Amino acid sequence: MNFKNSGKILSKVFTYILLLFTVIISIFPIIWVVMSAFKDNAMILSDPFSLPKQISFEPFVYIFSKYDFARYFVNSFLISVSSTLVALIIFAMGSYVLAKYDFPGKNLVFILYTVTLLVPAQSKAQPIFSLIMKLGLYDNIWGVALVYISMGLAISTFILKPAFMAVPKSLDEAAVIEGANFFTVFWKINLPLAKGGLATAGILMFLGNWNEYFYASILTSSDATRTLPLALQFFTEAFSYNYPRLFAALTVVILPGIVLYILAQEQVQASVASSGIKG
Repeated sequence: MNFKNSGKILSKVFTYILLLFTVIISIFPIIWVVMSAFKDNAMILSDPFSLPKQISFEPFVYIFSKYDFARYFVNSFLISVSSTLVALIIFAMGSYVLAKYDFPGKNLVFILYTVTLLVPAQSKAQPIFSLIMKLGLYDNIWGVALVYISMGLAISTFILKPAFMAVPKSLDEAAVIEGANFFTVFWKINLPLAKGGLATAGILMFLGNWNEYFYASILTSSDATRTLPLALQFFTEAFSYNYPRLFAALTVVILPGIVLYILAQEQVQASVASSGIKG
């Protein structure tokens, strides 16, 4: 018994050490970038891992005053939020139908939806570029948002279908008996109960859209429609020897995603626990 108990204790200790190590290597680069944004160049080069001795906001003031960084931020925010919200509404309905209704070819539709995860974005560039040009949405942030909406199809369906399947059909049947129609059952019963899946899908789509570079680079050309990932490429070249300003730009880019996850972490964890999604 003592040997078994010792084995369990050692197993737990090893697990906790492994988890702690994983957390450290995951968050350390983020913390280091944020801290470095408040240092001066000399301090970063001489002692890169020390805490800032004197906090300076000059890098942040510089990138917002010297460059149109606020516009880039707003562009990315509008594109990411609008495309995520529209995609959630549209694909939640599709996922709900796939989860609750039986029809010929149902499994094939789900497979076709999710298999798009395996298709490289570059292979679809030419037809998407031609379509955006014909729609007159080239160099327009809403053209980029339209593409991002379609990009959320696979991941949202993959996550939301199990979330809706977890909602008991008895609730739907009881609502129908009471006279509720399709949209009432969907909006007032299933959506609230699937909020964990919605939060998970929403965060993943938002982060994917927020950090997307490839389509933003080929569908825009002017400074007025530039997004943060495109701006970062420019800043990497412009601030190659001024690390605080480069790290300040990186901090502005990474913080919204972190804040979003902190606000929705309970729903995400509930979704993972209830639907069996691993991530």
